[in-house]
Amino acid sequence: MNVSHPPAAASPVPATDAFLNAEGSSGVQAARLYLCTDARRERGDFGQFVDAAFAGGVDIIQLRDKSIEAAEELELLAVLKESAVRHGRLWAVNDRADIAVLSGAPVFHIGQKDLPLKAARTLLNGNAAIGLSSHSPEQVDAALAAAAGPSALDYFCVGPLWATPTKPGRAAVGLDLVRYAAAAVAGADGEEDTPDGGVPWFAIGGIDHSNVEEVVEAGARRIVVVRAITEADDPAAAAASLLSALDAARP
Repeated sequence: MNVSHPPAAASPVPATDAFLNAEGSSGVQAARLYLCTDARRERGDFGQFVDAAFAGGVDIIQLRDKSIEAAEELELLAVLKESAVRHGRLWAVNDRADIAVLSGAPVFHIGQKDLPLKAARTLLNGNAAIGLSSHSPEQVDAALAAAAGPSALDYFCVGPLWATPTKPGRAAVGLDLVRYAAAAVAGADGEEDTPDGGVPWFAIGGIDHSNVEEVVEAGARRIVVVRAITEADDPAAAAASLLSALDAARP
């Protein structure tokens, strides 16, 4: 497998798992733009792509590709980790706790039907921030309860807001669930979700430059995107533009 490695930046942060894991929870709290990407096999530019996305302002990049085997995923995660450390950002593993442990990922994400939170926390032994997908008001309430519980969920995602080919068969939940999550977080913590407080949560599913303003107006302060950056001719510019849109739309 030929994986390209971009040149190192001038002032890298320490390339240690201890640094990354220590930054996991606090980094998620401060994060605003979270990107999910596949292995980019067709383009063959995974290393350059993640480097450009981080350079444009992406805070967390998750490798999510069900078509690759474990050995290839670990190889790609090593590239992702190198880029994340160079930019002082976070990277995430989806679904596979064994891969998360072996790669030293600072962020691990699970779905409703994946590994239970308690089991994931046991396997990761406190060495990663853990996030959970939620698709209904009941699941948002459960995520908030889990955040306050002994297994300490670190963040959750709400969506998909619009139908998306990255989640075939998953019904869109619309902006009402964003409004519900915003109100629920404010009610649970007594404060609005901001980079300085509240349980971190992200809106996800079909978000791009055409609708990000609606998402923010509904109450989201953080977003997860896929195609808005992965299909862009200039990933760095696309990321920077999304962050500008997030800032401009905030009340």
